[in-house]
Amino acid sequence: MNIRAELERTVGIAENIQLNDLELDPLKIKTIMINEVVPADPSQDFYGQLDADYLTTTIPLFQKSGLQVKDIQDILHMGVYITNAVKTPKSDYTIEKSSIENSLSYLEKELALFPNVKVIMLMGDVAKKAFNMLTKKTTKKNVVPAVPTYKLRNSEIYYGNIRVMPSYIMTGKNILIEKSKFEMASEDIAAMARIIK
Repeated sequence: MNIRAELERTVGIAENIQLNDLELDPLKIKTIMINEVVPADPSQDFYGQLDADYLTTTIPLFQKSGLQVKDIQDILHMGVYITNAVKTPKSDYTIEKSSIENSLSYLEKELALFPNVKVIMLMGDVAKKAFNMLTKKTTKKNVVPAVPTYKLRNSEIYYGNIRVMPSYIMTGKNILIEKSKFEMASEDIAAMARIIK
């Protein structure tokens, strides 16, 4: 299945919306990692060019967690699919709530494409907020409590049978500077890998 084609077929084509133009077997995916926002240049996204900006932090995070990955294909072969909560590039430093809302229908359909998911990792506050906005429709409350991520990391949060793991943003130069967040995100990825083995 091509993710972009499937989402455009079910949700529609919208201006500035960037979707993963990726062919994969949805039955093999056991984890979905939701990053915050697509980059301004689609070739710098997870499934863009080989040395894409988003991979310059993602690959080291997986490697730090003890996983032998060298590219995005290795991550996919593990059964891990990475996407972005907000499908339009940000225009300001912060991401407006309206940007999250405009992408929610795509994210909702995207998550529904993968019937065998055991873990959803929320990589950053925007991912947490988007996931809560989505799940609130069915649960009528936030699945992820509104407390700092470091307090939630060792909590067992579930959405149905799916383990929900809040963690830290996995892209951008800040993650390489903030060593403690890099360390914690890699620990979270290692914990996720143990769950899906």
